[in-house]
Amino acid sequence: MKHFPNFITSLNLAAGFTAIIFAAKGNLPTASWLIVAAMIFDFFDGFAARLLKAYSETGKELDSLADVVSFGVAPALIIYKLVNNSFSSALPDSASLSSDTVRAFCGYITVIMPVCAALRLAKFNTDSTQIISFKGLPTPANAIAVISVVIAAEYSSVPLLHSFIQSPAALLVYTIVLSVLMVTDIPLLSLKVKNLKFRGNEGRYILIGLILVSFAALGFAMAPLIIPFYIIVSVIQRAL
Repeated sequence: MKHFPNFITSLNLAAGFTAIIFAAKGNLPTASWLIVAAMIFDFFDGFAARLLKAYSETGKELDSLADVVSFGVAPALIIYKLVNNSFSSALPDSASLSSDTVRAFCGYITVIMPVCAALRLAKFNTDSTQIISFKGLPTPANAIAVISVVIAAEYSSVPLLHSFIQSPAALLVYTIVLSVLMVTDIPLLSLKVKNLKFRGNEGRYILIGLILVSFAALGFAMAPLIIPFYIIVSVIQRAL
């Protein structure tokens, strides 16, 4: 049973790689749901390790390697495809060679995301202070920020969302902001819980409440609000 947590981590990696395959084929909604599956596996590998007391350095390193793929490379490829799709809809069929060069250059800017995700995870693995709170945006939160836009646009008809994913400039700014947030020292709430008591978990319960209320009111259109809610609740809890 001591290898069971590593098996679950491997499922995280497998889901992330499969998401990359679907993203490469242009099926971004399916790729996004596979990243959601990777997040579920990422949660349960740690839960299983604590339950079975099956901690190991191998498991720790495997977890980070899986996270780079699932929450760094896979969402970056989704953004890359969105940027290319946005240029395709914005540029006429007779676009010049210079326009194609600009499109290629803008697409390659998305490489910053997996690089920053790897730096974020390397920093996390060597920083013993990131137990109660995180420093910088966690890589799963980065992935949520990306796939939430895809899922919201797929399952809702909010014009602003469709305008966003059709704007190369907006997508690139979004990519850079998320990437920079991963490597900053901004203190953010850790979602790891030791118990279910309200005391000590106030921020986590408030975040869950905001997400549930927003989903009840807006449906999938609220998905892009998850990470802003997370950052706002973290800042408020830090200030109190």
